[in-house]
Amino acid sequence: MAMKSLSFLALLSLLAITLPLAIASDPSPLQDFCVGVNTPADGVFVNGKFCKDPKLATADDFFFSGLHNARPVNNAVRSNVTAVNVNNLPGLNTLGISIVRIDYGIGGQNPPHTHPRATEILVVGEGTLLVGFVTSNPDNRLITKTLNAGDVFVFPQGLIHFQANIGKSPAVAFAALSSQNPGAITIANTVFGSNPAINPSILARAFQLDPRIVVDLQGKFKK
Repeated sequence: MAMKSLSFLALLSLLAITLPLAIASDPSPLQDFCVGVNTPADGVFVNGKFCKDPKLATADDFFFSGLHNARPVNNAVRSNVTAVNVNNLPGLNTLGISIVRIDYGIGGQNPPHTHPRATEILVVGEGTLLVGFVTSNPDNRLITKTLNAGDVFVFPQGLIHFQANIGKSPAVAFAALSSQNPGAITIANTVFGSNPAINPSILARAFQLDPRIVVDLQGKFKK
């Protein structure tokens, strides 16, 4: 009897640990929509936003224009990500989806990064991209593919991934993400551009670098 009770308690403990992981992504909506607003007047706070009274919702709450326009890529990585998420399309609130347009100059890249809250599915509109992601520890296996216009590739949630324009002309891609606000952690910017800065000796040991190189890198990524 004692053994059965112990097994039951062990099962409850396991469920308590794993249940939050199972519901870590955006929750399923409990109503038709919840247009996000930033003020509590006549609203209910749901998933990071207040809900507008559904009777006051209009078509503009579910509309965004401009993804057909190319964006400038005159920056260090020669790319530009235009995100459409709950912050500029309030009708996405609680719907668990968003979209981005990515413009790549010649030689441009969307550098290694992760989305902590979303899986990403990307389709190439123009150009040729080298894309890939790295599996988690301990294997850290690189899975990579060259994509052309019309090709589709999936980046699993939370894994480090990238895209690079390896063609001879600018490229553009569109990606859907399984969160209204997927977040983005660009590895180099986060590690070397944190505020305040991570102690250089810690990064020097982690990356097996001379501390002076770390300080130089922190200077490049300092905001």
